[in-house]
Amino acid sequence: MQGHCAVLNCNGSKSDPHPLYRFPLDEQRCKTWVEKCHRQDLGDTSAQELFRYYRVCGKHFQTTSVDGDDDNKTLKDDAVPTIFEAPPQTGGTKRSTDPTATDGAQNKGRKKMRKSPAETGGEGETTVPEEEKHEEHLKSLFEVLVLLAEQNIPPSGFSVHDPESNRLNTFNALLEYRMSCGGGALNTANDKDEECCTSTQLDRLIEVCEKSVRRKLVEEVNENGFFSLITDDLVKISGLWYLPVFLRYVTQANVQCERFAGFLPFEDEEAVLAERLLSELSNDWGLKMEQCRGQAHSFPSIHFRKMKLFAAKLLEKFPSAVLTVKSSRNINMLLASSAPLSGVQLVMGTFKKIEMFFSICPSLHSELDHVISVFFPDKEEKASELKEISRTAWTRRPDAFEVAMEIFEALLLFMDSVHDNEDLKWSDQVTHNALEISKALADFEFITSLVVLKNVMSLTRAFGKNLLGKSTDTFFAANSLNAVIHSLREVSDNIDVYHEFWIDEAVNIAATLEIPVKVPRSFLRKHQLDAGSVRPEGYYKDHLSAPLLKHMISELTELFSEDHLNALRCLTLVPAVVEQQKTSEHVEDYMQVYKNDLPNIGSLSAELHCWWVKWSKRGKVETFPCSLDETLQLADVKFFPNMLAVLRLVGTLPTLALEDSRDLVLKRFEVYVKNTPDAFKSKSLAFLTLNNDICSDLDSMVELYINTYPSMS
Repeated sequence: MQGHCAVLNCNGSKSDPHPLYRFPLDEQRCKTWVEKCHRQDLGDTSAQELFRYYRVCGKHFQTTSVDGDDDNKTLKDDAVPTIFEAPPQTGGTKRSTDPTATDGAQNKGRKKMRKSPAETGGEGETTVPEEEKHEEHLKSLFEVLVLLAEQNIPPSGFSVHDPESNRLNTFNALLEYRMSCGGGALNTANDKDEECCTSTQLDRLIEVCEKSVRRKLVEEVNENGFFSLITDDLVKISGLWYLPVFLRYVTQANVQCERFAGFLPFEDEEAVLAERLLSELSNDWGLKMEQCRGQAHSFPSIHFRKMKLFAAKLLEKFPSAVLTVKSSRNINMLLASSAPLSGVQLVMGTFKKIEMFFSICPSLHSELDHVISVFFPDKEEKASELKEISRTAWTRRPDAFEVAMEIFEALLLFMDSVHDNEDLKWSDQVTHNALEISKALADFEFITSLVVLKNVMSLTRAFGKNLLGKSTDTFFAANSLNAVIHSLREVSDNIDVYHEFWIDEAVNIAATLEIPVKVPRSFLRKHQLDAGSVRPEGYYKDHLSAPLLKHMISELTELFSEDHLNALRCLTLVPAVVEQQKTSEHVEDYMQVYKNDLPNIGSLSAELHCWWVKWSKRGKVETFPCSLDETLQLADVKFFPNMLAVLRLVGTLPTLALEDSRDLVLKRFEVYVKNTPDAFKSKSLAFLTLNNDICSDLDSMVELYINTYPSMS
């Protein structure tokens, strides 16, 4: 009913150019609309139900009753339908309560059964068929499910102790409340003394709802052309690991957009996992993977090999899906988290514990501020800076290792004091967590790894910062990578000299804090060695410094292939970069990475020349668009089809940071994962919650449910 016009004998629907308008909530106006539409069968229907389920198409209203332009038409408060193609029929059978019942095509071929006048008491009025009642009942169930999903409320409620004992408490409680408020279709089912919704049916409703929403999302992505595939850290749901998948694309309005596409099971063996993931993306989800132009992954060390195989398989089947980095994670943290080295993972794991420690009890920050003041008595400005940094998510910053070194002693003393808990200010859980962090900090392996990370990552910090900056900065970063890799190789070639300085720095810190200098016990046990048989400086060079440099060089070379760098260099089309470069040399070479995707490759040279002249000859006092987003919104960019195509393709790259107003889906996803109890994490509910803006087409959900479970309809 929501997708069709309620006027008698009108075949208008949402597929027509005329918009569909809701019935008004005002009782008197609503009654007038019913009379004008000649729908006596709706005379006893409440205004709330009419508002929710019935529509009138725009061709029944005078132009003076409508405000707005063609793209956004709204009815005036006193609008009443007055235009009808033919006078209503007064004899014979009236229209049923479903405005689509008179059109077999609109009902997808489903046959509608009507009773004869004799069966209706001789008055000639129709009754609502059983099939139609069932559809209305299903629609009401989907409406309740969508409402719960919008609020991230599990249908099973929040009984943490035994969630399975009454799974349907929340869902059925809301159904019962709606029935008590006059939910017509729901009351029909209740008249039969049947349970509103069984556990099996709820599972089917959730499954169908998820499929329906994903179908619309994928249709939107496919219609907009090219996209990139982005994955995040694995999430454990009901004891199984799942891979979160996001899609980035540029809309027809030339706006960068990112969507959460759902979870993929991540439990298979390496040999079959990559093939199965690609199969689900293409066959089950319906993505046109040949349109994928980029991919970015987290590469956590624990699943490093599996993710590498998946990325390689995707690139093998679709060579245009270049491997990139994620704008949501700076390059230093990405390189460190993916390094399969015990010392590096000890640092990264401790960073996560520190972040969680302060998030659980924010009042701890004031205590840390006091300790920092003690360690910097004569440097108030420096102390204030460190206090401000310590109150942020500093463990994710590009300079996190430098920050950790500066507050290391203060942080260790602070953790010890919290664990001692002399004034009994902290709970047992807080003191226990402080002890665990203190043990990690007071380990020589942690200190040495932190020192090495600080020194090595200083070589890539500026590159990572530019990569996430403005278009001019990103363009500069793409052209500076060779210099960064050259610096890393120089250090690697002279590792004996550099490592000597690093190990001395670590030993001095350990001596100050009276921490023993030693080789990790786990290494000695694994190789059945005595503590004195391995020298610490040799161990940490061979198992930390040298392999870390090798890992970084390898990862940077793979993540920034020539195709990826050329795609980033296409940012030279941004007018602010044009103004700085002053030359179009090599620009056409950069654009060859997208040669198969351009609308007219033959006119590329001439078009590029015109684009360059247009912006390089502008006066210095004029304002130049300085971002990709601003350039895509230029009114005259449509007159440069090849330039527009390249800019749209670059806009899909996961490497580029989104505008703050659009970078919301990942943040909302992180909030869901962090704040939802494990017992109530649901891959389906998470998907519906994060896509609640496209969860409103109840008619398509009902149709999909009936087609999927015909025996239940």
